[in-house]
Parts: sequence; C-alpha cells; structure tokens
Amino acid sequence: MSFIEHLVPIFGIIFTFGIPGLIIFWAIYTKHRERMRLIEKGVTPEEARKYFNVTERRYRNNYSALKFGIILLFLGMGIFLANILSEVYNFGDGVLIGLVILFVGAAYLIYYAIVSRATKISSGNTTVSEKN
Repeated sequence: MSFIEHLVPIFGIIFTFGIPGLIIFWAIYTKHRERMRLIEKGVTPEEARKYFNVTERRYRNNYSALKFGIILLFLGMGIFLANILSEVYNFGDGVLIGLVILFVGAAYLIYYAIVSRATKISSGNTTVSEKN
C-alpha cells in the first residue's frame, strides 16, 4: 500500500467528525460572542430575552402537503413515462431528464393554480362575512 492509501481513512475520519464539530463549535462561539457584546452594551438579561424571543410571524403554508403530494405524483409519473419511453423508443438520457423536469414543472403550475384559486375563494368568503 502506498502512502496516499494510508491517508484516505484518516482524512475520511477527519472530514466525517471534524467538519461537523467545527460547525457546532462555530455556532456556540458566535452565540457567546453575541451575548458578550450585549453585556458590553449594558443590555439587561430581561431585555435580551425579549429581544431574542420576538420572532416575526412567518407565513404558514397550509397547502404544503398538497404541494409535495402533487410534485411527488408528477415526479413519479415522469420517471415512469421516461422508463417506458427509454425501453420502447430508445430515447437518450437528455430527453428522459427533460421529461422528468417537464413533469415537475407541470406539477408546480398545477399547485399554483389550485392554491391561487383556493386563496381567492377563501379571501372572498371573508369579505362577504365581514359585510354582513
């Protein structure tokens, strides 16, 4: 065995455990440095807790399961059709990959159409109930 073949497992272990360790260390160090700067500025612990606990409300997508369901359905259909076409007509890999991407794009468009229609209907119902 050559010298390089002995280094492969060593580098594998270093990259497997070392890089995640560095990422965790960097996150802890950054958090500590941020807290030290707050202490230097004279921020009380209550103010700091309030500052870090205030989170902006992000939009929650109620249709995420629908999105992933439609995408996976069309992805499966695209792969299935690509396999059939490759067996029957001997299409190249580029055509098959393009077909799968086409199906995923169609899935996103269908998802957009469903969600935009559903949000228009739900926003329309709230305005009608507010008028009464």
